Amino acid sequence: MPEFGWDQKEMPFTEHLRELRTRLLISIGTVVAIAVVLFWPSQFVIKWMVAQYFHGIELHAFGPADVIFTEFKFSIIGGIVIGLPVLLHQIWMFVVPAFHPKTRRMVYAFIGPSLLLALAGLAFAHFIVIPRVVAALIAITDQVAVATFGVADTLNFVMILLALFAIIFQLPVIMIGLARIGIVNRAMLAKYRRHAIFGFFVASGIAAPDGNPMTMALLALPMCVLYEASIWIIALLEKTWKRE
Repeated sequence: MPEFGWDQKEMPFTEHLRELRTRLLISIGTVVAIAVVLFWPSQFVIKWMVAQYFHGIELHAFGPADVIFTEFKFSIIGGIVIGLPVLLHQIWMFVVPAFHPKTRRMVYAFIGPSLLLALAGLAFAHFIVIPRVVAALIAITDQVAVATFGVADTLNFVMILLALFAIIFQLPVIMIGLARIGIVNRAMLAKYRRHAIFGFFVASGIAAPDGNPMTMALLALPMCVLYEASIWIIALLEKTWKRE
């Protein structure tokens, strides 16, 4: 008897396509429904974000549809974030029959830490990164021009930074998962530490939405710290894995 009740028997290709369509419809419907609910209050959340990060600076709309498109984009992103448990559940339910029960248990064990790290990344961006980066950019702007920021580009900048740090803080989960299935190990990660650090700074230079050295550093440094923490955690876990 299968360990999990949702294990499926072999299905023809058309059945897989039908199941995929059903799960896509559920996922899209979830995001759209949440986005519709968020559309009206999004204007107040945007005003709050402006007050938090751009003290005393008014945002301007350079086109008649700038604000509506910004609120629409914000609502869709909010729908994806809030609906993420449903989206991940639909993806998992579609692919789970292909995984061994031990692999499934490993995935379940990573869900909690992954969510906590994502929240930590958002908090790091909100309290430390965005205020400092915005203040530095405004100071540079004030030396040569009058700050006149567009609502669309400005909110895109903020949302990109929040998303980047939610993703960056997943590094320990990714590294531990790779180590658990034998792709990497503590010795390998330690050996290529310098290469990884160099890669983090290069990636930060590419990913920084404003090209500011401070933004690049604030992107790269957490990755370096999380990489080092991953090495120590893997070193401890490898002893347990060997006993198992």
